[in-house]
Formats: sequence, C-alpha cells, structure tokens
Amino acid sequence: MAKILSKVAPWSRSTRFRGEPGEQVTPSVRVLSELERPDLEALVALDPVSNIFLDSYLRNGHPMNRSGGRAMVLGQYDNAGLRSACWVGSNVVPVNVDYDSGAEYGAALLRVGLRYSSIFGPSDGVMGIWSTLQRGHQQALDVRPHQPLMARSAPSDIPPEPTLRRARPDEFDVMLPACAAMFEEELGYSPLISGRAYYEQRVRTLIERGFSLVDRDPDGRVIFKAELGNVSPRATQIQGVWMNPSVRGQGLAKSYMSAVVDMALEVAPVVSLYVNDYNRTALNVYRRVGFEEIGEFATVLF
Repeated sequence: MAKILSKVAPWSRSTRFRGEPGEQVTPSVRVLSELERPDLEALVALDPVSNIFLDSYLRNGHPMNRSGGRAMVLGQYDNAGLRSACWVGSNVVPVNVDYDSGAEYGAALLRVGLRYSSIFGPSDGVMGIWSTLQRGHQQALDVRPHQPLMARSAPSDIPPEPTLRRARPDEFDVMLPACAAMFEEELGYSPLISGRAYYEQRVRTLIERGFSLVDRDPDGRVIFKAELGNVSPRATQIQGVWMNPSVRGQGLAKSYMSAVVDMALEVAPVVSLYVNDYNRTALNVYRRVGFEEIGEFATVLF
C-alpha cells in the first residue's frame, strides 16, 4: 500500500521560515519583494507623516529585504492591492495596519522568530501586533500606548532662538554625551553600554547630513539639542529633544523648538514629532509652539 504524505501549509509553524521574497508567513501575510516596491511606496504615500520612517528608508535606496531574513517588509494584499505592510528589522514599524491586521502581523512575527528593539508607529497597528507578539519569548521593558502625533506646516508665532544651528562634524565628541544623556533619560539605560558602535554611527550620520541641531554656551556645554531623525521630501520628524538640566525651568524650550521648526521647514513642508502622553511639560511646549495633534502613536520597548 502506498504511503500517504501529509500536506503542510507553507505558513505552518512546523515549517522553517527562510525569509525569502514571496514567502507566505501566515495565511494573509507574506514577504514582499523588490518588484512590489511601487505598491509599498503608494501605500506609504497615503500618510507620509505617520509613515515617515519607511518613506525615508525607501527614498534612501535601501533594499526591501536583506539576506537571511535579517530585515524585510511583510505585506497583506486584497482585491484592491496592497492594503497594509510592516517593516521588520531591529525595529518593527507598521504601515496602514489596524488592530485586527496587527494581530495577524504579530502571529507572523512569532514565526519569523527574530528579536526586536522596539515596535513603533500608529497606535492601532502597534497594539494589535503586541496583542499577539507578547505570547512570544521577548518581554517588554515598557509599553507606551498613547503618544500624541503632532505636526506643523508653518513657522511658529513664538520668536525662534537665533543661536540654534546645525552641529559641525568636529563637534561629534561633544554631541555624543548629550545624545546619550537624552536617550538614557527617555529609555532608562545608556546606548553606549550595548550597541555603542551603532549608536555612535547614528549620531555621526545625523551630524554629517545636517540634521543634528545644537546650541552651546560660551563654555562649550550643550544647552539644547534636537535631531531631524527621519527626513523625506514630504515631511520631517523631530527626535531627541534635550535641554541641559542646568537651564531647565527658565522658559527657553519654546524659542528653541520654534527655531527647530524653522530649520525643519527648510527641508520639507511638514514637521512632526510624537511624545509620551504623560510628559505634560513637553506637550504644553509643543502646543504653545503651534503643533497640533493629528494622530496617535504607540511604542513597545524591549
């Protein structure tokens, strides 16, 4: 009698994930290929402010997939075309993903089996992903479900601080400690303990591209700094805002942020940022400068 071989769905947990373009990860999620880059670009363009991370990534010519499944874009199609996507690398970033689709992407990520630094992006997608991914091996250090996404497309009415400028390449050794201090205040650990080389390169690249903004006092101390962390022709995203503790509480933040807005608008027509909802001081500053809430982000940190 002939032996009957069982059929296993290509997305079954029992089959090994290879990370190849076109590979089905779950019944509705598969790995996208370079041939589908135009579809992804069109999806990102639906909301270039919320999708600034991937918009910037694609416009810089980076590949959609890296060898061995170390980084990739997952996607869901329906009869109308590509309806959602998710960047998967050291970070996970959903695009046009609602809560239910997010749960499906979470299941896909469990099968992919990588370790991630964070999930960030529009709140529904992030929290949907986490609803399933939390069943896996990684425990979250922090879950921040409510982060107002704010934007502005015109200069502020607040007079800008005239001494804010772009950092120079020879100021790397001064900027790095300030950047690390901001990171540690925000996340609770130093980026220089683990992953130092990557973080240093990130700081250096932002300086070289003119996206690191700074003001220093006569003694050379960094008084204020911020970065245009993600940049495309359609939008920029402010990140890494930090004021030296020695000058906090003096009402300086509004004029510095007004200057950041002016410099960001030289690069793209919309400037955005997102902020923790519990950071009432920062929220009040951004509102005074003229930022308006246009959505909500969420972040899961590992």
